[in-house]
Amino acid sequence: MHPLGPNLTGLSDADLQKKYSELQKRLGQAYRFGPQSIIPQLQMIMEDYQAEIGLRMQKQMAELDKSSKNPKGIIDIS
Repeated sequence: MHPLGPNLTGLSDADLQKKYSELQKRLGQAYRFGPQSIIPQLQMIMEDYQAEIGLRMQKQMAELDKSSKNPKGIIDIS
């Protein structure tokens, strides 16, 4: 977790994905042209974004699991 990273919980899913994409572009630019010292900082911030995206996906999967009509492990083939 980056100590100066922003609070990501207030962002919408679309904004979160958009900012993560921007960070990926900046990381690519840093590898090609920029100062090499910024790469670890970008990677740490990107890890924060990945963790937030992962948490949101887990919550969505849990909600889908709860709303599912079928019990776990049973596949309806009818």
